[in-house]
Formats: sequence, structure tokens, C-alpha cells
Amino acid sequence: MILTSHPLRGRVLTGAGALCLVGLTLACNAHADSVTRQDKSFMTKAAEAGNAEVAASKIALEKSSNPDVKEFAQKMIDEHTQVGDQLKQLASGKDVSLPSEPSLVQRTEIAVLEKLKGSTFDKRYASMIGVSAHEDAVKLFQKNSTSAKDPDVKNFATQTLPGLQQHLQMGRDLKQKLDTAKK
Repeated sequence: MILTSHPLRGRVLTGAGALCLVGLTLACNAHADSVTRQDKSFMTKAAEAGNAEVAASKIALEKSSNPDVKEFAQKMIDEHTQVGDQLKQLASGKDVSLPSEPSLVQRTEIAVLEKLKGSTFDKRYASMIGVSAHEDAVKLFQKNSTSAKDPDVKNFATQTLPGLQQHLQMGRDLKQKLDTAKK
């Protein structure tokens, strides 16, 4: 084995020196490849979902005059930002790059939501973010709490799931309250 980088440039390593270098290289590559494609996909989808909920909830804080919607939106911003930070830390330790915004489909849905006003906005936000987005997130996290290969990824999914289930119930309650409110 010949090294071409300084300080051992041009030197031939044999025996234990070569084995140590090969072992170090394999260990580094094993760390970088330790997260499966499925686990990376989960982390990406989880980041996009959290980014979508935060983005839509910021719009809700600006557009809604309903105190229940504003309270729900603020809770979504606070808690999904915290979970997003935990996910970023996990991904960083696994050499996984995460998206910093919602998916294209989610951005399109948020753009439609942003054009709505009044109770129409509130109902659509509760339905889209409070219920639909959380139903999707709960399914995603339930699946990965049992099927993730990386133990840290599995633990993240397992630890985050109860909060998402609580958000889903809160979203359903908000939607029901808005649907039964006088028009």
C-alpha cells in the first residue's frame, strides 16, 4: 500500500501499519454506511413533515383570528421545532443530510392554504395540519418505531410517536370544534 498524502507521501506501509490504515478506512466507511436507505428515507420524510407543520402553523398564527387555532399553531411550532432539532442532531451523528423545508407536494398544499381567509382558512388548516398531516406522521413513526434498523433511529421514532398521537387528537378536537361552530 502506497500513501500519496502527506506526511507519509511515497512511503510503503506493510504489515501492521497497512492493516491499521485499512481497518481505520473500513471503520470510517462502516460508520458512514451504517444507516440503511429505509432509515435515511424515514429521517427525510420526518424532517419534511415537521417543516411543513411549522411552516403552515406560522401562517396560521398570522392569518387566524381564532384563539383555539392560534394556540394549536403555537404548540405545533414549539413542539415540532424541538423534535426537528432532535432529528437534526440524530441525523448529523449518522452523516445524513436532512431537507430544510417541506416537500414539493407539501409546499404546494401550504401555498393553497395561504390563499384562504377566515373560517375557511381555520377549517382547512385544522383538517390539513391538525388531522391529515398528523395521521400521516403517526403512520410513518409507528412503522419506523418497529422496522427501523438503526437502534437510535428506532428509539427516536418510538420516543416521538406519543407526542404525535397527542397532536393528532388535538387536531381532531380542533377540527370538530371548528366544524360545529356557527358560521
